[in-house]
Amino acid sequence: MVDCPITVVDRGTITADTNAIIDGFVTATDSEPNPDLHRGEGVVFNLVLDHPDATVLWDTGSHPDAADGHWPGGLYEAFTHEDPRPIEADLDSVGYSVEDIDLVVQSHLHLDHAGGLYAFDGTDVPVVVHAAELKHAYYSTKTDEPDADEAYVLGDFDHDLNWRVVHGRRHTLLDGVELHHLPGHTAGLLGVFLDREEPVLVAGDQAYVRANYESGRSMGASLLHSTRDWYDSMERCRELERRHDARVVFGHDADQIEALGGTF
Repeated sequence: MVDCPITVVDRGTITADTNAIIDGFVTATDSEPNPDLHRGEGVVFNLVLDHPDATVLWDTGSHPDAADGHWPGGLYEAFTHEDPRPIEADLDSVGYSVEDIDLVVQSHLHLDHAGGLYAFDGTDVPVVVHAAELKHAYYSTKTDEPDADEAYVLGDFDHDLNWRVVHGRRHTLLDGVELHHLPGHTAGLLGVFLDREEPVLVAGDQAYVRANYESGRSMGASLLHSTRDWYDSMERCRELERRHDARVVFGHDADQIEALGGTF
């Protein structure tokens, strides 16, 4: 068991078609063949893990120029980040600086999670990523293959970074901190389990919002690399939750992040 407070770093708001977040949220019926679609808001956030052996940053959020051409126009229309800010400013707002970070864990490399990696360009700070994720991110941005994922932006992660690539289903990062491979949303999504007095499983985009986790309703097909893997990864998360009585942190649930407060 480890003493590891977690601080939330608010990185702004993202808005998207709720059907992408919860599959079938709005559906046409015989009596209402043309229902109104709905766009819902989610939070983009990072976490600072204040571990005794290292200050760890979970994810790096959206690039500050997301609205000014860094994100492709079609993607920005679909997933609108109205208030992207530099990661340096958002870390400063909670009492940290980029220089304080000893280790970065990238849950995955989608554009709303990897856009702050520029701040670690040319540094020795290890950036942890799963091998399957790094491979698929480059594959998706360097080819026009039909299974490429357009939610990767090459300019987010194609830097001079000190990549620390992990493999397999489970990896011990630090004392009391385990990484778990949760494929489904992406090929190499990583969850983080912290064995604390109050255990925490950061499931991230395995569950975009609480409803994905509690009802078992997946995200829309456009947000899934593999539906079958997503369901398998969900069972793995639930087993970790049951075994450790862990709090599960979701990827973009604004109500949860507000309830957690600044540090938990």
